[in-house]
Amino acid sequence: MADGMLTVAEAAVRLGTWKTSGERFPRRLVAERRIRFVKVGTHVRIPESAVEEFIASNTVEPVRRRRARYGRAA
Repeated sequence: MADGMLTVAEAAVRLGTWKTSGERFPRRLVAERRIRFVKVGTHVRIPESAVEEFIASNTVEPVRRRRARYGRAA
């Protein structure tokens, strides 16, 4: 299974940070080693699966609170 490689700009678009911080956020993820990347000479490429894994691992599911069956007494 071939995994496509994204440039830092393409990863920023995929992460939805292109308009706010441009390439800064994906570059920070690479610098802090928080996402997998491949270095090809001086170029940095990020596998598509790494971006998907990053999104999945940082997704916070909503908490469903159970409503009390009876109201509280004053």
